[in-house]
Amino acid sequence: MTSPLENLETQLEMFIENVRQIRIIVSDFQPQGQNVLNQKINSLVTGLQEIDKLRPQVQDVYVPFEVFFDYIDQDKNPQLYTKDCVEKALAKNEEVKGKIESLKKFKANLLMELYKTFPTEMNNYRAYRKDSI
Repeated sequence: MTSPLENLETQLEMFIENVRQIRIIVSDFQPQGQNVLNQKINSLVTGLQEIDKLRPQVQDVYVPFEVFFDYIDQDKNPQLYTKDCVEKALAKNEEVKGKIESLKKFKANLLMELYKTFPTEMNNYRAYRKDSI
C-alpha cells in the first residue's frame, strides 16, 4: 500500500501533466478542439478534488516556509533545502569544534602559566581536584 505522501505526489504529477496538456491545447487553439479542452478542464477540476481529498492525510506534514520562498519561488529544486541545511549544520559543527579546540589550548596554556607562577597553589589545587588537570 502506498503512503499518503506518495498518493499526493502521484496526484500532483497527474495534475501538472493535465495543466501542461491544457497549455499545449490553448497555445494552438482550434475550435474543433473545444471538446478536448473541456474534457481536460474537467479532469483538472477532478484532479483538484482528488488532491483536496488527500489533505486530511497529509495535513500534519511540516514544510518549512524557506522551501517555498527560497527554493520553489526562485525556481530551485526544493530538495536542495535539505542539502543546504546539512551543509550549514556541518559548517556550524566545524565552527564549534574550532572553538572547543581553542578553549582546550587556552586551558592548557593557562595551566602551564599558572604552574610557572604559582607552583605550590597549583599542586594544592591538583590534590584537591584529585585528577590530572
